[in-house]
Amino acid sequence: MVAYNFAKVAVLLGGRSAERDISLQSGKAVLEALRQRDVDAHPFDPAEHALEALLHQGFDRAFIALHGRFGEDGTIQGALEWMRLPYTGSGVMASALAMDKWRTKLVWQAAGIPSPRYTLLQADSNFEEIAETLGLPLIVKPAREGSTIGLSKVHRSQDLVKAYQLAAQHDALVLAEEFIAGKELTVAILGETPLPIVRIEIAGELYDYEAKYFSSHTQYFCPSGLPDELEAAIQAQALQAYKVLGCEGWGRIDLILDQTGQFYFLEANTSPGMTSHSLVPMAAGAAGISFEDLVIRILALSHVE
Repeated sequence: MVAYNFAKVAVLLGGRSAERDISLQSGKAVLEALRQRDVDAHPFDPAEHALEALLHQGFDRAFIALHGRFGEDGTIQGALEWMRLPYTGSGVMASALAMDKWRTKLVWQAAGIPSPRYTLLQADSNFEEIAETLGLPLIVKPAREGSTIGLSKVHRSQDLVKAYQLAAQHDALVLAEEFIAGKELTVAILGETPLPIVRIEIAGELYDYEAKYFSSHTQYFCPSGLPDELEAAIQAQALQAYKVLGCEGWGRIDLILDQTGQFYFLEANTSPGMTSHSLVPMAAGAAGISFEDLVIRILALSHVE
């Protein structure tokens, strides 16, 4: 086993985003894992402490367990680079891009990576025309939120305005996206290595916030049960989707596999959850990597400018 000297580590958790509660859970799990490996790790909540306190308190690097805005969107990454403090996960550009689902799609389209058809919504959009063009049902979601916050599945064109208004409460940039029926899959990436695919089966019709974090009826399969050749093809394209955004360190790419065997990439996560329901630890476990080893490996891949 490689010996690391991480010195004093801040586990950034909580924060100011709509995903604060999940971040607190992730951060607690990471903190416990680091301490079990005798790392001098301490919790640090940017919502409660000024960031310069990281320097005043003598921290040498940061494990980012923040989710959503101000933690996963390049904001905290830029501040840490200004302080010359190494941190986990992707850099400023990749973090900002991946947080923005619209601009992620633009990059993926340019690179030939398949993603569901979409359009941007505004208050004065022709909602009936959009429903006709994309077909029903369709998905409406804020472009720069995570954990399916503000997301709706729309079955009737007359419900599209309400779905837009819900999403717009969370972000001025709102996407309407073609709904792809099929298997929910996710590919975790550690360094430049795709981990085993996780297949997700939900009890309801939508893999939403409740299904992700609290439902005991959501089922996860890892190994995924996909044919080896198909799994390898998905992993390879997921790695390409990850790299073309500039992601590094670790992350997760979410996608849908339809009934014809075509896969469509949905979004990239540069600071995925590390809770008891989280998918990256599940994939790592299937690859023979314990939670503690996973956390240490992520920390060892810290971004340094």
